[in-house]
Amino acid sequence: MIRKPAVAGLFYDDEPASLKKRIEWCFQHKLGPGEMPSMGEKHQLKGIVAPHAGYIYSGPIAAHSYYKLVEDGFPETFIILCPNHTGTGSAVSLMSEGEWQTPLGSVMIDEEFSKNLISNSNIIDTDPQSHLQEHSCEVHLPFLQYFQSDFKIVPLSMWMQDEETSQEIGISIAKTAKNLDKRIMIIASTDFTHYQPQETASYNDHLLLEDIAQLNELDMYNHIRQYNISMCGYGPVAATIIASKKLGAKQGDILKYATTGDITGDYSSVVGYGSLIFK
Repeated sequence: MIRKPAVAGLFYDDEPASLKKRIEWCFQHKLGPGEMPSMGEKHQLKGIVAPHAGYIYSGPIAAHSYYKLVEDGFPETFIILCPNHTGTGSAVSLMSEGEWQTPLGSVMIDEEFSKNLISNSNIIDTDPQSHLQEHSCEVHLPFLQYFQSDFKIVPLSMWMQDEETSQEIGISIAKTAKNLDKRIMIIASTDFTHYQPQETASYNDHLLLEDIAQLNELDMYNHIRQYNISMCGYGPVAATIIASKKLGAKQGDILKYATTGDITGDYSSVVGYGSLIFK
């Protein structure tokens, strides 16, 4: 199955040359890292957190995670965990075969990893329907394709994001990677507070950022409930923390936080974006 791009021309440029220029703009933006990264071979990172809005809003913040990812070196496979905004498909949905297309080319799904991941979990379904119109996985691919084309993905969409579900997904990812002896990188796709004043969004989001940096997914859940924080991808983040710890991560680092207000100048109702790494 070929998954066609759903948000090219909406969330990011739909022409290859302009898309590459936009990605460069994200890295060089005043809210971005300020420069382009060079491919390294450290292989120390276990996972990252990056936002998934339109590139003109969240791209410079996402570029911080991708800067560190590129410096660390590409793995064989990226496990991309994303929320399900559309409500279609099953509660935990994996597209287990085929390829994803973007204006920068095609990316193959790691079918071996996907098959084994399903075997190691009781809750992951094979369901491409959840991914057909969902943007929160797709927007990460051009950032990866800009730097390298020889990688595979495992795209997993989470409509169900409770603690138990995230724990099973995280444990299953780590178990599969160890069983296959495969080097992976997990990408947790999320935005933070949605449509709150800047002061409220920043306060609430920094509570979560500190929890995530401390690899404490339970405190993150507690703060989300306590302050009613509208973070859309808390399940993917929790699963990434759990899997990263199982794979040896000892700490998380907050790289950058900003809001739509920092881009548009309108701080009355903002969306928060954060980038972090686990190592």
